[in-house]
Amino acid sequence: MSKLANISELFPSKLSAFVFFAYIALFVNQGILVTATKESDSKYSYSTVTVVMLIECVKLIICSSVYIREFSFPKLITAIIKDVKVLMLYFVPAFLYCLYNNLTFINLSVFDPTTYYLLMQIRVVITGVVFQVLFKKQLSRKQWISLLLLTVGCIVKQMHTTPSTPSSSHSAPYFYFILILVQVFCSCIAGVYNEYLLKDVGADCHLMLQNVFMYVDSIICNLFVLLLNGEAMTAFSSESFKTVGRPLVIAVIINGSACGIITSVFLKNLNSILKTFAGALDLIFTATACWIVFGIPIDRYTVLAIAIVLYATYLYSQNPVVNKGRTETTKPDQAEEKLLQEDANLVNMTNSKL
Repeated sequence: MSKLANISELFPSKLSAFVFFAYIALFVNQGILVTATKESDSKYSYSTVTVVMLIECVKLIICSSVYIREFSFPKLITAIIKDVKVLMLYFVPAFLYCLYNNLTFINLSVFDPTTYYLLMQIRVVITGVVFQVLFKKQLSRKQWISLLLLTVGCIVKQMHTTPSTPSSSHSAPYFYFILILVQVFCSCIAGVYNEYLLKDVGADCHLMLQNVFMYVDSIICNLFVLLLNGEAMTAFSSESFKTVGRPLVIAVIINGSACGIITSVFLKNLNSILKTFAGALDLIFTATACWIVFGIPIDRYTVLAIAIVLYATYLYSQNPVVNKGRTETTKPDQAEEKLLQEDANLVNMTNSKL
């Protein structure tokens, strides 16, 4: 019975379980697709900044369409004006995700997908610290042990990791590890802060509306980065769009868009701590898929790291974090409508009993 109770805490609904495994599948697929688009010299024959921008645009179109279909276009405009404060707050995770998405292409050009995902698991401890500070929730000893074990798994793999791109500079390999650390911090802070907006500050907003806020801000942030790099003209040139017309690149855009949307659904229904474990489980499937598709060998360090990650995940499942947020309680902006409905239900229940 206790195991069933733990599972029900880990996945409070069938939807949350589906979202968990869909998240893993989509991100594993993204790593495989991005790796498949690399040339023999580990470079990309297409504009990665254009791809990142197109992914954000596709996500915005999808979420806007869903919201407009459920409500209306005027309602969307009214909601944006009403919750402009939430829109502005989404610039924080939007900028961090913008940096994260662009670094994904750089780091996957240097590291194979299995190594990349293992190194990215350094984020688990950082996520735990940020989660405690932002949500004021103390993690238990078992939860911290499971997080530390995930970090150990990363260290085991990192001890046997060398960037695949040759360089004449001795400091170059360390530079790539620094880029990984930057991406890790972007992922941690953006993920936890995004959950905070979804479940607290922006809890009264429709999920798709919050996604619209995120992707509008992300497009603005990407445009800003392009202007700083002087790539704004080249990113939207006809030549750049021609390079992203290949089937595999289109698949990267579609799958990347799905990854972004499923992340918001994940954080809304689950939490950022469990998201780090989902990311860790990517390792098992990524390593297997890369061995089958690309012939990338699975060495003993990878096997040991995966074993540690699996045990850490099992340990965490015995005592998972529960963070329902304000979405499970009364929402202030909707209080009047909700109270009237609850009063009506209470009256009906009372009359039926009488």
